[in-house]
Amino acid sequence: MIRIVLADDHPVVRIGIRAMLSGDPDLDVVGEAATPDEAVARSVELSPDVMLMDLQFAAEQTGADATRRIRALPDPPAVLVLTNYDTDGDILSAVEAGASGYLLKDAPPAELIAAIHAAAAGETALAPAVAGRLLTRMRSPQVSLSAREVEVLQLVGEGASNGVIAHKLYISDATVKTHLVHIYSKLGVSSRTAAVAAAREAGILR
Repeated sequence: MIRIVLADDHPVVRIGIRAMLSGDPDLDVVGEAATPDEAVARSVELSPDVMLMDLQFAAEQTGADATRRIRALPDPPAVLVLTNYDTDGDILSAVEAGASGYLLKDAPPAELIAAIHAAAAGETALAPAVAGRLLTRMRSPQVSLSAREVEVLQLVGEGASNGVIAHKLYISDATVKTHLVHIYSKLGVSSRTAAVAAAREAGILR
């Protein structure tokens, strides 16, 4: 029996996924989480085999943040991301955080169930479109931003100052400036506005 925890801030989504998985006798949804902090707590309390993780929550932390914390636990569950978002930045953040797989919420039920079985067996489960994007990034490393650089640029796109970015990411102002220099260099731009525009055009930011 594969023990599963559902982490999503929308109750209707959790109810729908639970109902979908109930048709497989090998799957058992043992708990739910509505925030990243709850997801980490359920991982400790319930010892699931697989955590089904959304990426965006109505909270400051993201699913990638929760994934990183969960994968740092002793004997952690596999984390399978199930989300609506498929930008390069989202995918890279999740994979670098330790996610075993990445599926979109429009995936057929059979694909989701197969991915859960694969994740529980220690295998990687990527939606075909996601796998294609990762391969493209690997073939074009010159425009590939690190997960931290994407986080910095996302906050820049939201209008955050260097000081706010430093506070939110628990880094120094000098480190923020260093990240921006690297971002500008990789994207071939010279300003914050141009960096955000270039990243959105390249599918790095949504």
